[in-house]
Amino acid sequence: MSRMTARRAAGAFLLLGGVVLGGALTPAPARADKIRNPTAVFAGLDKITGRTVSFEVAVDETVQFGALQLTPRVCYTRPPTESAKTTAFLEVDEVTLENKYRRIFTGWMFASSPGLHAIEHPIYDVWLVDCKGGTDLIAEPKEQEDAPVAAAKPEGRKRREQARGGEEAPRARQVNRQGQVDVEPLRGTPVQPRQSPSRRFFPTNDGPMPAGADPMNPNPR
Repeated sequence: MSRMTARRAAGAFLLLGGVVLGGALTPAPARADKIRNPTAVFAGLDKITGRTVSFEVAVDETVQFGALQLTPRVCYTRPPTESAKTTAFLEVDEVTLENKYRRIFTGWMFASSPGLHAIEHPIYDVWLVDCKGGTDLIAEPKEQEDAPVAAAKPEGRKRREQARGGEEAPRARQVNRQGQVDVEPLRGTPVQPRQSPSRRFFPTNDGPMPAGADPMNPNPR
């Protein structure tokens, strides 16, 4: 009995040691660092003439390409030690021939997949090429990007509750005089220009001129 007990004790000790060693060797959660950049690089195509142009836009700057006004809000890249991933959050308004503004795109663009979240317009096409000039490194767990589908279900339920008025929508801006919550305009909804474009690229449908502006020099420096 004593020999059997000794063998069992030795086996339990080895098992416990393996568990402890395995826990010590378990890798820490991988991190996916990203760099916040001040400048986004885009390419634009005129589908009628086939002409393309490359242009740089500062974050929160509004420029106009053809009939489209673009405003990037953030532009991220990855360090050289990480797998390449260049993304930008972009807002695009169309200036109609009647000088009215219409939101046609709000969302993320991916330089590696231009067709994933493309701007749908019959004449013009714009896609993200690169982000540049950044030095601010943002560290975050990789699991935040590669979260399983099951983890996304509560978020989807939360969004449905917000749509039903259960909670204040995260994109809400302010409460108007009627006590209603103003939110971001839907696709195709007429909007007012947030700011005049600092630069324009060929060809262009000019928006309304600011009061007192020189029509021969709309963008004085």
